[in-house]
Amino acid sequence: MAKNIVMPTLGLTMTEGTIETLYFNEGDAINTGDVIAEISSEKLSSPVESPVSGTILKINVQEGDVLPIKEVIAIVGEEGEEVASDEQDKDVPDVPEEASEEVLSASAKEETSSKPRNQGSDGERIFATPLARKMAEEKGIDLSDVNGTGGNHRITRLDIDRYVPSEKVASSVQSKDTATWGIGLSGMRKTIAQRMMESVQTTAQVTNHRKVDITNLMAFRKEIKEKVSRPLNKGELSINTLVTRAVILALQENRELNAWYHNGIHEVQEAIHIGMATDIEEGLVVPVIREADQMTLSQLGSTIASVASQARNGSLPGDLYSGSTFTITNLGGANIEYFTPIINLPEVAILGVGTLSDELALDTEGTVTVHQKLPLSLTYDHQIIDGAPASRFLETVSEYLNDPYRLML
Repeated sequence: MAKNIVMPTLGLTMTEGTIETLYFNEGDAINTGDVIAEISSEKLSSPVESPVSGTILKINVQEGDVLPIKEVIAIVGEEGEEVASDEQDKDVPDVPEEASEEVLSASAKEETSSKPRNQGSDGERIFATPLARKMAEEKGIDLSDVNGTGGNHRITRLDIDRYVPSEKVASSVQSKDTATWGIGLSGMRKTIAQRMMESVQTTAQVTNHRKVDITNLMAFRKEIKEKVSRPLNKGELSINTLVTRAVILALQENRELNAWYHNGIHEVQEAIHIGMATDIEEGLVVPVIREADQMTLSQLGSTIASVASQARNGSLPGDLYSGSTFTITNLGGANIEYFTPIINLPEVAILGVGTLSDELALDTEGTVTVHQKLPLSLTYDHQIIDGAPASRFLETVSEYLNDPYRLML
């Protein structure tokens, strides 16, 4: 029996992927586990493997095509096997069982329709349940005017029930705006552009800046290095690791910043998964430190170093590119002091870390002393987070960095 190979879902907010490379042609033999295509989405490239052995009966895409998730890339079956004309549209319809008779009736009507069953007037592919199609036909509703809320943006019975003509205007405005996101770009760069534009267009982003005195932290690092007998060369005491640990502890006390807000759903997350923005040759990726709140300082440091290295050499597992609940981005190595990081959707906040600097200050006795200051930039979604809790979060981070022995507890 023929088997569909579909566009996989690589991340929480992924809606589509780009076919970068095709490795087989129609009629070729393929084995289970063979890579049929390379796709790019969610700031990474990923292979698509065949789940079965057989012959490639049909390829529905070309290199450069952009496909929604779960859309059929190719069909694999036995040599000579016939592929039904609607084989590529085999998705599980979200139709209640009691509507089965209506589904059959609607399907029969669709076969005699002059318009292709999955195509709108502008040639764009339309996904809808058979019952939704029947209801739309009875009510004289053009499916291309309806916003689908089902899987893969499929139009359901509820979407037809809720439809009002004003949706057409809103939909056309949205399409006009989003169509220009990433225009002229391709691959990872296009995906980054689209994600960044989606972030700034759908959130109310505000950034708070402040400097944190880490003089005690630097003294702490020096003391630990002198007292520990083994070399600390796995990032255990790097500034990045120590700041990340302080952020984790601050998130435990300020849970509202460890949250997701996407498609109108706000969820405060229990687990803390830290995204570490990492620069690679193709662009910016955000590998994830899962269950970061369960790690010791040593484990955290080695994990940060490991995922960053894997991201740069392309060996990081696909599931570690998504699912973060809070992201940290560090431009200190580029001598940047303050900047405005863009929220990594569906998160509600992101912390930017700047370059360390020395500042002169007078102590209580009027003596000039040198203090080491670290600039922090917290961007947050003002729809979800107000200025006061955002400031409290930064203050909590500062307190932990000023009292570094608490980072080890």
